[in-house]
Amino acid sequence: MKDLSPGLRLRSVLKEKPILLPGAFNALSAQLIEQAGFDAVYISGAGLANGVAGLPDIGLLSLTEVVSQVQYITHAVKIPAIADADTGFGEGVHFVRAMAAFEAAGVAGIQIEDQQFPKRCGHLSGKQLITAEAMAQKISAAAAQRRDPNLMIVARTDARGVTDLNDAIDRAQRYLDAGADMIFPEALQSEEEFSEFAQKVKAPLLANMTEFGKSPALPADVLFAMGYRMVLFPMTLFRIAAGAMEKGLEQLKREGMSKNMLDAMQTREALYRLIRYDDYEARDRDRDPGHTRPASPRRRGA
Repeated sequence: MKDLSPGLRLRSVLKEKPILLPGAFNALSAQLIEQAGFDAVYISGAGLANGVAGLPDIGLLSLTEVVSQVQYITHAVKIPAIADADTGFGEGVHFVRAMAAFEAAGVAGIQIEDQQFPKRCGHLSGKQLITAEAMAQKISAAAAQRRDPNLMIVARTDARGVTDLNDAIDRAQRYLDAGADMIFPEALQSEEEFSEFAQKVKAPLLANMTEFGKSPALPADVLFAMGYRMVLFPMTLFRIAAGAMEKGLEQLKREGMSKNMLDAMQTREALYRLIRYDDYEARDRDRDPGHTRPASPRRRGA
């Protein structure tokens, strides 16, 4: 499967089984997701905005800024990645350019939503929608222009939180007709709504199980049984990490030492194994076999 395009690798996985899709906010978190045995990774727009730039998720990062982070992630892991493209960085022609940049960065798929710019978190009030026709035009243009026909276009509709469930279902059908490969209904508000949406929209579906939002926390097996092919946890890892860092800093300030926190830390050895430190040392030795390299930081105890 390694010789397949990222999009085809993702499609091959989804043909075999539905999957859990954790969100990454940088390359290291993506490597941890891969190490844990997940089949794919989601590059969270909120994660990049919050975790990389310290900004709210309201479309403040430029296409160039987002794609640069996406490249770090796709180069760091072998599993396919879906990138959050927010509202597409503009109108149809802008989204086509954005899709080309994401595709060149090595993603397996992109997700675009039907909010007006500047966008809002999908589980907050104050969202506004573009017309279904405008969103369909973006999707159609992107589908026609992608170089790899297997690159997946995930169309997210925020209609449930703005209009109603029926509008979300109608928009989903329009987006599929325009060329979307998967539908992401954001902020459904009950198990019954998830079930009704799956019954009425006969297509690959993604369910978002973000924490502290408007959707109930449903087990993945329940969603898989309804017909959802991906269950997304976009900010779970980020929230765990941020919570642990808050507690660690409180303890460090209180105790003035880190010794009592060692059990909560990833070890140096585990980190170097994750980022393949020894591979780089080996390449250095191969490049200049006559040169004695200094001991690695691990062996020096740095």
